[in-house]
Amino acid sequence: MKIIEGNKSFNFDEFLKKPLFAHLSTSSSEGPRESPVWFYWENNCLWIIGTPSSDSFPRRIEESPKCAIGIVDLDHTTGKVLHAGFRGSASVEPFDRGIATRLLKRYLGPDEDNWDHRFKGLGDSNILVRFVPETVVVRDQSFIPSI
Repeated sequence: MKIIEGNKSFNFDEFLKKPLFAHLSTSSSEGPRESPVWFYWENNCLWIIGTPSSDSFPRRIEESPKCAIGIVDLDHTTGKVLHAGFRGSASVEPFDRGIATRLLKRYLGPDEDNWDHRFKGLGDSNILVRFVPETVVVRDQSFIPSI
């Protein structure tokens, strides 16, 4: 993986530990598509949970694995704008409860009993998307707020 840093950069590893939304961009016969997703960074891969019965991005990845992911950490009150743009390939993988649990704990907290019912008991009807970045553009695009 090649990391391309802008003039201003930030701690990439700390950034990827935050429970931010990622935007997965895929191709389709009808044109590009974008899906907001939760992610987990492990072993230089981004992991995403999918449900093929309700999510269309797993099928698009199987048809065309080249895709991009953008992640932004924004605070408009301070002017903080941290951006990481990934380009690479993804694959649909069998569901792995360990990876899924680590991903969900970042967003929902450590106590699974308190999770929203939609995220309890995920299993074989779900899949994981494994995204392997070829390049990552890392930029601190922060600004001085006018407020």
